[in-house]
Amino acid sequence: MIDALGNPQSVLVLGGTSDIALATVQRLAAARLERVVLAGRDLKALEQVASSVAREGLTVAVESFDATQEEPHDAWVADVFDRHGGFDVVLLAFGVLGEQEAAEADTAQALRVSRTNYLGAVSVALPAVRRMMHDGHGVLVVLSSVAGDRARRSNFVYGASKAGLDAFTQGLTEMARGVVRVLVVRPGFVKTKMTEGMKPVPFSTTPEVVADAIVDGIRTRKEVVYVPGVLRFVMLVLRNLPRAVFRRLPL
Repeated sequence: MIDALGNPQSVLVLGGTSDIALATVQRLAAARLERVVLAGRDLKALEQVASSVAREGLTVAVESFDATQEEPHDAWVADVFDRHGGFDVVLLAFGVLGEQEAAEADTAQALRVSRTNYLGAVSVALPAVRRMMHDGHGVLVVLSSVAGDRARRSNFVYGASKAGLDAFTQGLTEMARGVVRVLVVRPGFVKTKMTEGMKPVPFSTTPEVVADAIVDGIRTRKEVVYVPGVLRFVMLVLRNLPRAVFRRLPL
């Protein structure tokens, strides 16, 4: 259970090899975290992450998980929850950025981004929230992006997948209200493996800063967090710009 200070004891990380996931687990492990399960496709990489966060008093396990599988994840969620005894926090940290030009030229590339970022999240988040509601507690943390606030010409395939995810999590929040909390995290450009080689933009941040925001959001019972916080106001302006003005911006 999450204690009075907002510290969880058990966490399931979906996308356990992501830089943000690793930083978040490290932050939580410094408090009361006792059990973490890292799930993803690359078991060897997951084992390496598990070794890096291992410490006395913390049990770390890895599970095979593929967000793009065709079947719903209901059975997978039930099995993992049953074998590991449930979770205080489920962190959805998986996702792909894709390449906009490739997605425009090849529909399969656009579908890969959409299936991973949106359909994969829907497939696993619904049964996870239902299970936590059955257990009577829990927090679902969803890594979204400011790209979902308003689709831009330079990455509208990725942005659309995050916009869909944001709308879905709003519904999950209402569905689970009073039992399970949903925290949506919207970072800007984060310096990670996924963005390696890309030129940083204004208000760029790091996995460690995002992790701090996630932990604070869990502890303070927030529903939406922008990282860095100034992006909340930047995106408020961009969302409300007339389309004729917005499309002239170098975005």
